Amino acid sequence: MKSTIMVETSAHHLHVTAETFATLFGEGKSLTNKKDLSQPGQFACVEKVTVVGPKGEITMSILGPFRPEDQVEISMTETRKLGVVGVIRESGDLAGTPGCILRGPEGEVEIDHGVIVAKRHIHLTPDTAVEYGVEDKQIVKVAVGGEGRKVIFDDVIVRVSPKYAPAVHLDTDEANAAGLTGTTDGEIIL
Repeated sequence: MKSTIMVETSAHHLHVTAETFATLFGEGKSLTNKKDLSQPGQFACVEKVTVVGPKGEITMSILGPFRPEDQVEISMTETRKLGVVGVIRESGDLAGTPGCILRGPEGEVEIDHGVIVAKRHIHLTPDTAVEYGVEDKQIVKVAVGGEGRKVIFDDVIVRVSPKYAPAVHLDTDEANAAGLTGTTDGEIIL
């Protein structure tokens, strides 16, 4: 059974609807692909948005393509900078999460929910899930670590879809705790 998997740091970013994008950047504008990401069809955009909370603000990149709902993903450290409650959630599970103001060059949008600290997770296809001996929504551990910083992350959720490519996603707080830079290999522990 396979256990080694690529681990990536998922830095702060946001997903927006086409309607929100038009308000922030102007009618008729579209997302500009700056760099393709490891997950098929996902890309980092040239366009940046300032996320404003009660205590501060952070400027971050939009990830494309458009989503059905606005979602801001930050680290627990950044929740303090913005002044919002840190709510750990899976992507798309936004009910009961804090909101913020999204500010672009042409306008701003206030969202009443959608700010999350993304739950650490593994993306797998159905075939790679079989290779690893895991299934969708299973909770596993992942061992990673730079020199002198080995960490075993518990409570890592497995997400399985034919649309995914195999990868573990940690936020910047988690990656920094393990001394990670760039992509690295980790080990899934059942």
